[in-house]
Amino acid sequence: MPRFEAVLFDWAGTTVDYGSRAPALVFIEIFRRRGIDITEAEARGPMGRSKREHIAAVAEMPRVSDLWNDKYGNRPADADVQAMYDEFLPLQKETLQKHSDVIPGIPEAVAECRRRGLKIGSTTGYTRELMEVVAPLAAAGGYSPDTIVCSDDVLAGRPAPWMNCHALERLGVISLSSVLVVDDTPIGIVAGVNTGGTTVAVTQTGNALGLTEAEIAELPPGELEQRLAVIDQQFREAGADHLVRTVAELPELLDRLESN
Repeated sequence: MPRFEAVLFDWAGTTVDYGSRAPALVFIEIFRRRGIDITEAEARGPMGRSKREHIAAVAEMPRVSDLWNDKYGNRPADADVQAMYDEFLPLQKETLQKHSDVIPGIPEAVAECRRRGLKIGSTTGYTRELMEVVAPLAAAGGYSPDTIVCSDDVLAGRPAPWMNCHALERLGVISLSSVLVVDDTPIGIVAGVNTGGTTVAVTQTGNALGLTEAEIAELPPGELEQRLAVIDQQFREAGADHLVRTVAELPELLDRLESN
């Protein structure tokens, strides 16, 4: 019996959308439309949560909350969060049409996982409605997991383990210790820890670095390594068992793990 029975991949920044650009751009825009300029770092901070929870988390940040209070005379209320979320969904669907390309090396890595007998699951902070945009575009790019679990399929998203557990239920995998959870956000890694699986953090293609391939190519010599060293430490602190720069490196990691 192989050591691993299944791998659960995140979506944006892990398997599609190099740099996890789509959600960050939309979070910035919906606050901008209300006269609140948030930074990219603030927009990316809660990444991995369900999108409504993400908006609420940004709104609760002290600097953002202060800006909101200065403009409107009160702190952001739940109704404000809901209004932004209602606006977020159509804007995100539009943005996803342009930012759902499969990350290079993903189809080959997934094919190798399947060759080894692993089932391919996936989870996402996107809703089912949003994934109806992303999944066909990913399939056209060569990536189709065996199952997709969305944030609105469960009672609570990350860091709770329920999306992972639901994916494993659909895949028919019982042994939690036989599962690899692959994610590009610390909260996704925490969800993997809470699931009881082996966690693999993706450090370069996702939200943590937040750069496209072209932007990475323009970095000064040595800067990428410096940034990744900081990111590596953040993922280790979140509980990551292993680190890869991209999912394309996963077969090599499996070689090492399965030979031990």
